[in-house]
Amino acid sequence: MHQKIKEYIESNRERFLNELFELLRIPSVSADPQYKEAVFKAAYKTAEFLKAAGIQYVEVCPTPGYPVVYGEHLFDPSLPTVLVYGHYDVQPPDPLDLWESGPFDPVVKKTDIHPEGAVFARGACDDKGQFFMHVKAVEAMLATNTMPCNVKFMIEGEEEVGSEHLAWFVANNKEKLKCDTILISDTGILSNETPSICTGLRGLSYVEVEVVGPNRDLHSGLYGGAVPNPINILAKMIASLHDENNRITIPGFYDDVVNLSDEERRLMAEAPHSDEAFKKSIGLKNTWGENGFTTPERTSIRPTLDVNGIWGGYTGEGAKTVIPSKAFAKISMRLVPNQNPDKITRLFSEHFIKIAPDCVSVKVKPHHGGEPYVSPLDSPEYQAASLAMQSTFGKKPVPVRSGGSIPIVSLFERELGVKSILLGFGLDSDAIHSPNEHFGLFNYYIGIETIPYFYQNYVNIKKA
Repeated sequence: MHQKIKEYIESNRERFLNELFELLRIPSVSADPQYKEAVFKAAYKTAEFLKAAGIQYVEVCPTPGYPVVYGEHLFDPSLPTVLVYGHYDVQPPDPLDLWESGPFDPVVKKTDIHPEGAVFARGACDDKGQFFMHVKAVEAMLATNTMPCNVKFMIEGEEEVGSEHLAWFVANNKEKLKCDTILISDTGILSNETPSICTGLRGLSYVEVEVVGPNRDLHSGLYGGAVPNPINILAKMIASLHDENNRITIPGFYDDVVNLSDEERRLMAEAPHSDEAFKKSIGLKNTWGENGFTTPERTSIRPTLDVNGIWGGYTGEGAKTVIPSKAFAKISMRLVPNQNPDKITRLFSEHFIKIAPDCVSVKVKPHHGGEPYVSPLDSPEYQAASLAMQSTFGKKPVPVRSGGSIPIVSLFERELGVKSILLGFGLDSDAIHSPNEHFGLFNYYIGIETIPYFYQNYVNIKKA
């Protein structure tokens, strides 16, 4: 069976890449209203590609926000149904001056990690390149008459802003989305030599804070030393959120954290990792984080609090001597199993307002959040994915927990009652959310080749 698929992929390699380029040229930035038209364009282009792949039924479903692209190809109700999830929206491209080529002008360039070449563009890895692998893999199976089960697609346009309306869509379309498992490629592997499967995700609480001092910007000479400076105060407040051991100081923050046993940590440590390579890859002299934990543990099984942006006062060219009226920051907290994002947001808000001096006022605006997720290793989905990777990579993949968040994974299990499998093919070095995001040609094509193995393995395991 798979030889036919492999031959089909090989004979259509150039077209598969050119079609991905079409999708990457659309600046579907969901966070910025000025890109609204482009986000809708990406939805309709995604639907167009699903139809061209041979999917029987495709529709662009409206939501209170950006649409969900839905597709289905149903053969037999007695066969399992796999629901593929992905997202066509992307992160903002800023800062533009750090891109070596246009963020929405995809090009292939060779790198040390990708000597065969990588596609450089915003969304190349997160998540257009990865969900498009599924479109092409299903096309290959349909074209060669080797599709072993039913398939559905749900590709949304708000993942990068918290999937605000996906819960609404899922709740209103449970029958339409009925399936046996959900297949997601929005994660990565340890390396092209060491395949891995993501078995856990951190949750998320994201807030924006505002500190207000005087009722207007003031002359720093006339008023300096006698009035509160919101930027100075905000900086002190943020600095106080970690102690000398880099633990978060919010009361109750760690109350629900699940601590892994020594045996679980030992198994985690078996995954290949080099601190020196990690530091070199991002230009650091040393790592930084919570005392008592390794780098892989800090980025997966421990919660975090990070400032994602901070601003206020004058930031233009030259000098302007003012004490600003307001200062702002955006703060994200990555959460681990058992931590509830609503509870953490409440604890943060109460603490941040409490530690502010009485000479300023503070507002905390919650943005979005998501539940953590852990996937069992003995599920049919995991077994099918593991066997699939063994077929294409030639070795058994390592189970790893990711530090990232995909809030909808817990939502799917709660609303649809099924497990998800996170079968991603990106690399940590692919610079997602950063300038010069890219996705290796090796990763793109091996993903297309691996996915059909997953379907066949899954059907066989379900039959057994």
